[in-house]
Amino acid sequence: MKILVINCGSSSLKYQLIDMENESVLAKGLCERISIEGSKLTHKPAGKADFVVEKPMPDHKVAVQLVMDALMDAEHGVISSADEISAVGHRVLHGGTVYSDSIIVNEDVKKVIRDCFDLGPLHNPANLIGIEACEAALPGKPNVAVFDTAFGMAMPEKAYTYAIPHEYLEKYGIRRYGFHGTSHKFVSGEALKFGGLDPEKGKVIVCHLGNGASVSASVGGKCVDTSMGLTPLEGLIMGTRSGDIDPAAVQFICNHEGKDVNEVLNILNKKSGVLGMSGGVSSDFRDIGKAAAEGNHLAEVALDAFKYRVAKYIGAYTAAMNGVDAIAFTAGVGENDATARKDICSYLGYLGVEIDDEANSVRGEMKVISTPDSKVKVMLIPTNEELAIARETLELVEG
Repeated sequence: MKILVINCGSSSLKYQLIDMENESVLAKGLCERISIEGSKLTHKPAGKADFVVEKPMPDHKVAVQLVMDALMDAEHGVISSADEISAVGHRVLHGGTVYSDSIIVNEDVKKVIRDCFDLGPLHNPANLIGIEACEAALPGKPNVAVFDTAFGMAMPEKAYTYAIPHEYLEKYGIRRYGFHGTSHKFVSGEALKFGGLDPEKGKVIVCHLGNGASVSASVGGKCVDTSMGLTPLEGLIMGTRSGDIDPAAVQFICNHEGKDVNEVLNILNKKSGVLGMSGGVSSDFRDIGKAAAEGNHLAEVALDAFKYRVAKYIGAYTAAMNGVDAIAFTAGVGENDATARKDICSYLGYLGVEIDDEANSVRGEMKVISTPDSKVKVMLIPTNEELAIARETLELVEG
């Protein structure tokens, strides 16, 4: 069975075609600048040269059709007809409080995605457009919505409830949802298997560290807490996001800078994090690391604060679960920055964590990076959200 995985952004579309017989990627690609001048499709078929198409893409429906054309292209394609695609799996940001699992799309599901536009204003509209574009391009094929918030819906009430008037939860669904859920679910599951942990009781902390960053705690693969909240703004310091901050700071900046709350939230989302802390050096952790190594004090503080915040969340989640069996690092920084992993774990001596420097000197490879006598297993586990979406889709369409 071949499954097409789609991840639509407001002006982009990422895709992978995966053969579920052996979970191999037959082709992947990216449509850029949808509805913007200079639209481009970069198609990467396995075992063949990359293929670039520069054509106007006025909307996602046209982009999906160009993807289908590329997949079936005589020279650069990997399938002979659309009939070879059994189903389409979609990353959907927000399912609100309605969906705690992936689901085959019908009109009711689309209504919930639409109802959550205000909870995910940048992503949910694009996700729905992608679903409807695939319905038009592949009539009769099942589409599956894999919600980024689904993993966090397993959290207990004490973890997801904010200390605000209860009516706001009832009226507007204001609560902790958590994001990067597909990645956290995939990595926590892989950690249980790779670490030989109890599949029902294994306590795992996943550190998804990149330009967007979050930490989750799970027992037996079920989420008990996660650092992102109502939106992806809460939690860790990130590339451009502030993470945890005193809410009164928003009012203070509004009053002193003559800005409204929307302008300040835009600053917290797009101009803060290590970008803001470093005085504008970069939102890329590699650039921040280079600047810190060259003696830029603000860049050094930004990196130290980021790693400190991660260590604080690990400590908090160890307490929340009354222990931890494994800590897994994943995503761009987590998979590729050995120094960051080592520095974060330097805070965890009280847990009996010991890092094997030789084992830790790897990038993007599934590996235990702690010493054999470390009391907690520390792992590097590459995330694979596309495969996770394909697996969820396969499970649903096979019934």
